[in-house]
Amino acid sequence: MAATPIATLAISIENLGKSYGDFEVLKSVNLSVAQGEKIVICGPSGSGKSTLIRTINRLEEHQRGRIIVDGIELTGDLKGIEKVRSEVGMVFQHFNLFPHLTILENCTLAPIWVRKMPRQHAQEIAMEFLRKVRIPEQADKYPGQLSGGQQQRVAIARALCMKPRIMLFDEPTSALDPEMIKEVLDTMIELANDGMTMLCVTHEMGFAQAVADRIVFMDGGKVIEENRPAEFFKSPRNPRARAFLSQIVGH
Repeated sequence: MAATPIATLAISIENLGKSYGDFEVLKSVNLSVAQGEKIVICGPSGSGKSTLIRTINRLEEHQRGRIIVDGIELTGDLKGIEKVRSEVGMVFQHFNLFPHLTILENCTLAPIWVRKMPRQHAQEIAMEFLRKVRIPEQADKYPGQLSGGQQQRVAIARALCMKPRIMLFDEPTSALDPEMIKEVLDTMIELANDGMTMLCVTHEMGFAQAVADRIVFMDGGKVIEENRPAEFFKSPRNPRARAFLSQIVGH
């Protein structure tokens, strides 16, 4: 695969290594993501997928290699970390909403405190993104009054309120009931169609086929295959990838 030109890179990961004690969870991972590219990361449990995505905004600290996000290398420098986090939105498995704040307050908190945005402007932006995820009528409710699917859409809107350049999703539908998954995936598909740079850890292979520019398959802390969705699903090269697909999509 041709190298992505440096000028268009959103994320560059080089020889990334991370260990917990003696356990090496990431082993010399290399990955380049172009601006506007949609990457789906998949693989069996324990393969390092979530750890990889969490290193991109320094929720997990790496010990070896380099991570460069939007031109900034992630090191121990707090200003650099803050700058990257302000440009990178993240949506987790569990919604992580503040239960004592309304939906509107959840969405305006970071723009007001981090971006120093005037409250009224932050509220206007929050309502814009709540409309985008199709739940503006929930603005004055509290998270506990919403369904799981609605709460996850709020989490997406909250991340978008910071106007990020990159969005990370860590298995965003895995905690949802089956009937709620589609509404969240539909929201993510719309976001992808708007040109957002996205990395998504997921087992939703239908979503991967519909949205991804590239599938990255991990096993044992390594990237062992990456390819365009059509090729990956039709004829995965790696035996481990073939076994994985046969289990989850009856490949």
